[in-house]
Amino acid sequence: MKVAVFNTKSYDRTFLTAANVGGQHEFVFFEPHLTLETSVLAAGFPAVCAFVNDCLDAKTLGAIAEKGVRLLALRSAGFNHVDLAAAKDLDLTLLRVPAYSPYSVAEHAVALILSLNRKIHRAYNRVREGNFALDGLLGFDLHGKTVGIVGTGKIGAITAQILHGFGCRLLGYDVSQNPDCLALGMEYVALPELFATSDIVSLHCPLMAETYHLIGAEAIEQMKPGMMLINTSRGQLIDTKAVTKGLKSGIIGYLGLDVYEQETDLFFEDLSNQVIQDDVFQRLLTFPNVLITGHQAFFTEEALKNIADTTIANITDFEQGRPCPNQIDLEQVKK
Repeated sequence: MKVAVFNTKSYDRTFLTAANVGGQHEFVFFEPHLTLETSVLAAGFPAVCAFVNDCLDAKTLGAIAEKGVRLLALRSAGFNHVDLAAAKDLDLTLLRVPAYSPYSVAEHAVALILSLNRKIHRAYNRVREGNFALDGLLGFDLHGKTVGIVGTGKIGAITAQILHGFGCRLLGYDVSQNPDCLALGMEYVALPELFATSDIVSLHCPLMAETYHLIGAEAIEQMKPGMMLINTSRGQLIDTKAVTKGLKSGIIGYLGLDVYEQETDLFFEDLSNQVIQDDVFQRLLTFPNVLITGHQAFFTEEALKNIADTTIANITDFEQGRPCPNQIDLEQVKK
């Protein structure tokens, strides 16, 4: 099948090419993001492969559908950036990668916790400058601390498992209780109790109407003063302006982010020679107790191989007319 692959980096090309055994599909790689303006590049392709920060609104979907695209293969788990109603109206088939390596994201969440706690990012810069003073680098033992896991699916459960190994007390919040988490001794509680009790809160829930700005002014008021907040899930789970106020007040003592609600124009690109125009993001960078990584939690060899393998399998299922287990059910989309 002939596939236009948008928003590609060298690693995307490497892993997708390796997974495309025998050249069963014809991939044409494009560096630009998929937008209304770049949709002209999709002409002549029955399938488009897009990433999490491509613009897949109604206008863009309409434009690629006019050019003959029938399949939209996402090489991501999230699909909140897709206008599902438009995709349904245009009779587009939408496939995704629901799971790649949950260990990659869970381990990165714990890496943020450890780095923030022990000030690794600050110590690294000090030592390179010949400053070996310990003032300002004081951390705390994770052992015995209470960690609240919001969202206890695969990634949340693995995060809980790792932190259980550190000797942490585990609290959880989800619409359903995970037996694997219960086996670790996790106690499921309501969000206000989780916020009030947890020394560390780690977000692992999907983005939907109910979870948009889950962490806002009201939630922050319920939190334990000096707590640590970690988000490796979706940027829009957090109201960044409210969190900035929480940092200034001292309620949020540490903030670790791998995602950001306005990340589309920032992450995955080298902007080191440009002036970043996002004042809210720039304000976050001024806090010494904030650590931000650019949506790299998924970025392991195992995860990229799984993403590529699943993407190839999805496209093959579509081409051969087989039911695909990773198809998004657009029939459930409300008008």
